[in-house]
Amino acid sequence: MMVSCCGLITSQKEPVPLKSVEVELEVKDHVATVVSTLNYHNQEDKPLEAVFVFPLPGDAAVCHFSATVGQTEIVAEVKEKQEAREEYDDALSSGQQAFLLEESEQSPDVFSLSVGSLPPGESASIRLEYVTELAVQADEGLRFLLPAVLNPRYQPQGSVGSEGSNVQVTSVPASLVPYTLSFSARVSSPRPVSKVESSSPLDPVQYLNTEQIQATVKLAAGHKFDRDVELLIYYKDAHQPSAMVEAGQASSQPGSLMGDPVVMLSLYPEFPQAVMSSVASSGEFVFLLDRSGSMHGERIKNARDTLLLLLKSLPLGCYFNIYSFGSSFEHIFPKSEEYNQKTMEEALKKVEEMEANLGGTEILKPLKHIYRQPSIPSQPRQLFVFTDGEVGNTKEVINLVKQNSASHRCFSFGIGEGASSALINGLAKEGGGHAQFITGADRMQPKVMQSLRFALQPSVVDVSVKWDLPSGVSVTALSPPIAALFQGQRSLVYAQFTGQSSEASEGCVTVAYSLAGHPSQTQLHFSLKPAEDSGLTVHRLAARTVIRSLEMEVREPGGQEDAGGKKKVVELSVQSGVSSVFTAFIAVNKSNSEAIQGPLLCRTIPTPRMMACMAPMGSCSMRMPVMSCDMAQLPQMSPMMDQSDTLESCRPKQPPRDPLLQLVSLQKASGCWLLDPHLAAALGKTSEEVEKPKPASVKQDVWATILALIWLHGFKMDAQEEWELLSMKAVSWLRAQKASLVTQCVEAGNALLGCNVQKDAVGL
Repeated sequence: MMVSCCGLITSQKEPVPLKSVEVELEVKDHVATVVSTLNYHNQEDKPLEAVFVFPLPGDAAVCHFSATVGQTEIVAEVKEKQEAREEYDDALSSGQQAFLLEESEQSPDVFSLSVGSLPPGESASIRLEYVTELAVQADEGLRFLLPAVLNPRYQPQGSVGSEGSNVQVTSVPASLVPYTLSFSARVSSPRPVSKVESSSPLDPVQYLNTEQIQATVKLAAGHKFDRDVELLIYYKDAHQPSAMVEAGQASSQPGSLMGDPVVMLSLYPEFPQAVMSSVASSGEFVFLLDRSGSMHGERIKNARDTLLLLLKSLPLGCYFNIYSFGSSFEHIFPKSEEYNQKTMEEALKKVEEMEANLGGTEILKPLKHIYRQPSIPSQPRQLFVFTDGEVGNTKEVINLVKQNSASHRCFSFGIGEGASSALINGLAKEGGGHAQFITGADRMQPKVMQSLRFALQPSVVDVSVKWDLPSGVSVTALSPPIAALFQGQRSLVYAQFTGQSSEASEGCVTVAYSLAGHPSQTQLHFSLKPAEDSGLTVHRLAARTVIRSLEMEVREPGGQEDAGGKKKVVELSVQSGVSSVFTAFIAVNKSNSEAIQGPLLCRTIPTPRMMACMAPMGSCSMRMPVMSCDMAQLPQMSPMMDQSDTLESCRPKQPPRDPLLQLVSLQKASGCWLLDPHLAAALGKTSEEVEKPKPASVKQDVWATILALIWLHGFKMDAQEEWELLSMKAVSWLRAQKASLVTQCVEAGNALLGCNVQKDAVGL
């Protein structure tokens, strides 16, 4: 892939301006401040104008931006976006250096950085600071991800041609990446740090005190930044709620968000085993699959395999439908149909024929069509959305889900590095569901089946947070109410404390919720005395939460902006130093006003190919959107463009099917298997070998189903989360048959398949 420079000079063999990247991470319980320093050098004999586009986590808040050019340091200020752009253009035209950082209006996880004019032979160092909430993993670890795609993407000036055209990104092998990375982290929490792990080599963890509530860790020297750096942090007593109070900024007005203390409450409820073993037997399941051109090859094949597992795992008597979309959309049934053997077979036949051949990524129309369908009484609607790209109208899509949040839950899946975290996280957050990211070597199936389990299982609902504070102190909630929490989900609640109390220095918070009809209540006492010199991470994330909520309200679906709401966002953004879609960071070096000599050049900066070696983790993390552009120069992009959507693909010859999927594909909608040559082949036996050991009085389908369960438990325990729901369905079917001689069947099945599976382990 080469960048097209559209008549501007490109150089494949010239030196590259980016020299090194330094990252410092400061973790406070569940949140973090990230400080990145990017060092550049212009080795041309002419000035250089460059624009970089880079990703941040979808819920990040940029809070500091500065640039050092030669001996001069320039610190950026947050200003209203149009004002910032005009100041940037004025500075460049008068020969001053200028740097502009702004957020994409459509997708908050794309930032574009114009580094303005860099004189010949000069070095520039850019320092970017942002705050973010860390994602919780299934094993209770908190995950920070520094993606290799953070390496800035280069976009030559003037190469955005017709509306919606896309620029390809240069990709080079990691061994040729000419810049280095240094990375260090400091962790502090009200609870002890039990361990810190990484996918990259680390120096040993250093604890800073005996209680182990503070620790530091560094990346071992020599990391080439050819793959993502992933850090996993584990705390003791992870499920206990915790409250962290942070002091306000002395220079800010008391009574304002930045001037008052702000508290962060973390909720990460534990789900009892008894609750989690119950599974719902109703619901309307609607699957919406991206079939744009970029889904070709392995992605569409994985999606087909995943739909097979999903369809086999649905409960009898529920309703379902499958939609797919690109530039247009299709559905398998005109309206959701009852799930039975006939409808399941019809759907699977159509899934087998699905290709990535529907063009762009236009998700709004199919969503509107789905929401127009009347809901089915006592069948709660559960929507599953699969996409690998980003859309130009992220906020409109998320708003639509929000408007319909009372009538359904939305589970979202971002496939590959190009999936927009703003879109995927936004769909799940507003739809009261769960977001998953499938990148690198991750398998799609276990993550999707985990979400189906969430959809079928009870969640924490009716969450209320009640503050009890000393007289003289009042509280303002800064976070929207929590709709639902699933097993393994954590929620952070921000609130502002105004006023002072002369005597008491302790507050109390009561968290109440309901799980599977059982009410639960926890009380937490915490100190109102903020930790000394604790920075402003919590304040900035609280400001980000308020800004994001206001932005959603300002953007009415009709496209009309509410001027009062916009003014509020700009005020809070400027006050907190947290960027928004209506503001930008602007930095101008006013000391050098000599006119620039000579024409401006553009250079191509290589970025390493993503290596498929990420650990199978997922949840909200950083993603690199596929769009690369200088937002200040852009015409409005067409909402349905997706970088690789022009790629059409014809399916290669089918490789032999995975044995697990072969066995699963033979299961009936009721949960049973039939005793036939196909089952024998899937088990690696002949028909005669399979039929002979069956106890005489046992029905054929009972014997076949027990054999399938033994095979799953004997050979496929490593993929248990993929087949667990469909095996529960099989066990329920067997119980309904009131089958006799089960113990004898399990013994005979073990002997036949060479397994040693216990009857209890299978669930019989």
